[in-house]
Amino acid sequence: MLKISDFNGLSQIRTPFYYCDLELLQKTLSELRIVSDKFGIRVNYAVKANSDERLLRLVSSQGFGADCVSGNEVTLSHSCGFSPERIMFAGVGKSDKEIFDSLKIGIGAFNCESLQELSVINEMAGHLGIKANVSLRINPNIDAHTHRYVTTGLYENKFGIAAHEFDSAIEIVKNSQNLVFRGLQFHIGSQITQIDSVYALECRRVNEIEEYFFSRGLVAESLDLGGGLGVDYESPDDNPVADFNEWMKTIKDNLSVRPGQVVQVEPGRSVVAQSGTLISRVLYLKSGETKNFLILDAGMNDLIRPALYGAYHKIENLSAFYLRNDDCKECVYDVVGPVCESSDVWGEERELRKSFRGDLLAIRSAGAYGQVMASRYNCRDLAPLVYSDRVGDSPKLVDYFK
Repeated sequence: MLKISDFNGLSQIRTPFYYCDLELLQKTLSELRIVSDKFGIRVNYAVKANSDERLLRLVSSQGFGADCVSGNEVTLSHSCGFSPERIMFAGVGKSDKEIFDSLKIGIGAFNCESLQELSVINEMAGHLGIKANVSLRINPNIDAHTHRYVTTGLYENKFGIAAHEFDSAIEIVKNSQNLVFRGLQFHIGSQITQIDSVYALECRRVNEIEEYFFSRGLVAESLDLGGGLGVDYESPDDNPVADFNEWMKTIKDNLSVRPGQVVQVEPGRSVVAQSGTLISRVLYLKSGETKNFLILDAGMNDLIRPALYGAYHKIENLSAFYLRNDDCKECVYDVVGPVCESSDVWGEERELRKSFRGDLLAIRSAGAYGQVMASRYNCRDLAPLVYSDRVGDSPKLVDYFK
């Protein structure tokens, strides 16, 4: 059950809203810092997982870098304290403006994903009279054994430079006067839980590809293994902090590193997912022909993962636990949202404590790819983020029956 120091305070806030457990977030960042120092692996936080400004400042204060996939993420990361040389810019479709602005900032590297992108960056850097740091994002053709929408390392995916283009990429880099080759970057997918097998295979493939580029005169200063470390969505309280140690040990044990080479990773989800919870209220109970429905005031516009991926998020009735802790009766509900779409479903046939109108429910593990993917579909308001140390500053619930 979600541990909340002030349930009464939370129950007075207008729903839906995101709740960030600041203590757990700081504990996760500290553990990541300790493990990364232990194995000598550099960490770049994947900004797309959660781009809240306060959160980004907490991450940058740990000395981590930023992994960005848009020009606005680059600009935001820079304004939130990330050193320009620790900002990496990936993405298959960087616009001219995004490239121009990032060159002016002086970012650490563009992770280039196509041959034409290399030529465009070279031309624009020459126009500005500067050198552009580039890494090649490689498509290693590895199955990450995750959902097909978050698999990025197969030849059928749009990401990265594939093997048949290696020689052409090498020639472009060698013949481009305004490019400085920094390294090779890989990313094979997201929510990866088979750490030993998947990441060991990735390391072996990286070893082969790095050797190919080295033998042809391109020496990688950096080997970036990407991210994708999964989290426990089913039992978040049992595993509140991801196993960074097993992840980085697997990399350390399987990756061949030349003297002076820097190894980098890009955890995003695993840093922030468990510290975030979407808090919602029960609007109505509805009995169908074959199902009992709980209709919440949070919808797919607030957290799209269940509708988009069929993703599982644990659901808890906080009111039943904190206010009616002697009522242990379990009922089966289809938990749904208010959006006018049949896919607006939080979970089917979920066993929850008996619920009533007005109960506060927690949709767990929502700190990653939640608020950042929210929309105003149906003209709905965006759910705000409430940090655990600022509960009292949040908009209060209005009782319209008074």
